[in-house]
Amino acid sequence: MRNVLAIAWRDIRAVFVSPIAYVVLTGFTLLSGWFFFNMLGQFNRLASQYASLQGMDTTWLNLNDAVIAPLLHNLLFVLLIVIPMITMRSFSEEKSQSTFELLFTSPVRISEMVLGKYLAGAFLVTLMVALSFLFPAMLFWFGNPELGMTLAGMLALYLTALSFVAVGNFTSALTSNQIIATISALVILLLLFVINWPAEGAGVKVAGVLGYLSVSEHFGKMAKGVIETSDLVYFVSLTTVFLFLTHRAVESSRWK
Repeated sequence: MRNVLAIAWRDIRAVFVSPIAYVVLTGFTLLSGWFFFNMLGQFNRLASQYASLQGMDTTWLNLNDAVIAPLLHNLLFVLLIVIPMITMRSFSEEKSQSTFELLFTSPVRISEMVLGKYLAGAFLVTLMVALSFLFPAMLFWFGNPELGMTLAGMLALYLTALSFVAVGNFTSALTSNQIIATISALVILLLLFVINWPAEGAGVKVAGVLGYLSVSEHFGKMAKGVIETSDLVYFVSLTTVFLFLTHRAVESSRWK
């Protein structure tokens, strides 16, 4: 465990001594605030309009459906683009700077290397997601959003972000070119999003498989406040599978 933490700390320090972490955190927080206040303004306008119409049913208009859920969906797409840019350096930079061989000659196992790199990416992503959660949290001071539904949506965004880090680390372990690593991760993540699109025209079994493989299916359910064991198992499995693939990719690089 000491080696895992040493590698994670080395990568975290490398990111925070450069402007990268501060630019990413500031940009993501600004975008979160932009989305949040625009959706909140739209919610207030709709609430005012419907309040002026007597007898109109406004029970469907609530903060969770009108503000928090759309905010989380927007942040998910931002993370889909940003996380591959964060993780592209994890292994690709080591390869391009020829420090990969030094890691192999050190008394560090490949599994420790993979976990350390993953923890470093997960740490930065945790900070990003935590800062974005400040905006939904503000609603509890001034409004009455449903706590359970809000927490379920936040958990969905966090678990999805952690699985994205594992995908990004995997593509970074395949190449020394950071641009190729970024584009490859984007392609895989987009495929995981749209893999369920042909489900409507497919048979029941195929539609079930495509739906289960889709990130958007599981995220969408949790963002609505529904947490099922299959959703949690999906995100843990997705992260574990790509960590395993990263391990295999790094191991194959050792013998090249």
